Amino acid sequence: MTITRGQADRRRAILEGAFTVFARRGYAQACVKEVAAEAGVAKPTVYNHLNDKATLFRQAVQAAAQTVLDERLAALEPLKEPGDLHATLDDVGHRLLELHADDRSCALRRLLYAEITQFPDLIDIVLEYGPHRLTQALADRLARLTLAGRLSANDPDRAAEQFIALLTGPLEARSRMGTRQIDDAELREIARGAVRTFLATFGTADG
Repeated sequence: MTITRGQADRRRAILEGAFTVFARRGYAQACVKEVAAEAGVAKPTVYNHLNDKATLFRQAVQAAAQTVLDERLAALEPLKEPGDLHATLDDVGHRLLELHADDRSCALRRLLYAEITQFPDLIDIVLEYGPHRLTQALADRLARLTLAGRLSANDPDRAAEQFIALLTGPLEARSRMGTRQIDDAELREIARGAVRTFLATFGTADG
């Protein structure tokens, strides 16, 4: 069966509306009628695209996780051919912090923490679209920079894990696990601190 552009757009609107409602209300309190209103479609249209509330929830979480991952992978693109490596890492770190602290990412983490017991299969979504995918992609960039003599990261996987931890650890603490808004100046400060520490360990004299 061929899916038309209109059908794809409606499905996307339904999933985005569903994620908004589930993030706002939680799974138990959310209802399909509210999802339909949020998506701007009729309630039967929701059921035409997704059979039941549980399927709607899983699909909405997966779509949000895919969007979050795609944005993070795009943030790593400047590391393919960095000029000033220090400045590029500062910019990449800042962008990753922006994405980690945005409304969608925070809502996604809250939903996963709240519903993982009722929906243990959500762990499959975490494995497919979660932080380790970002770490793998970052490790690939760091390995290439090491081969080019720009870094000294003999274990790129560990270096990538540590860079992410240097960014998200302070952010989670300062934002009180996403409950306090962090302004851009503070995000940049966190990024610069993370990059200084990272390069003190993995930098090279001529990098």
